[in-house]
Amino acid sequence: MLNTKLSRRIEQVNQLIKRELSKILLKELDVSEEVLVTVTRVETFANLSEARVYISTIPDSPKIIQILNNKIYLLQRQLNKRLKMRVVPKIKFIEEKKAAEAERIEEILEEINKE
Repeated sequence: MLNTKLSRRIEQVNQLIKRELSKILLKELDVSEEVLVTVTRVETFANLSEARVYISTIPDSPKIIQILNNKIYLLQRQLNKRLKMRVVPKIKFIEEKKAAEAERIEEILEEINKE
């Protein structure tokens, strides 16, 4: 019972961070209009000490993670102001690899279908 209650709470925190951080990035992040930056998922530690924020970009741009890490203190401060939580997890940006993997699988499937 306690474990499901905790996992439900962590999932709520993940969704809240994802929603609020997406809004912050939309306003605060200065990147080319030709690059789409998306928060794909958030994984928060059970003790709420850290939240891994997975970022996907179209077209693929690893430079965005560097830009986000350079602004991490500003973004963390904005997130802290928006969330009504006693403990706000420290955010850490990670490049989303699953989207690239899915895209590669789709390319392979297309090649197979052409044959």
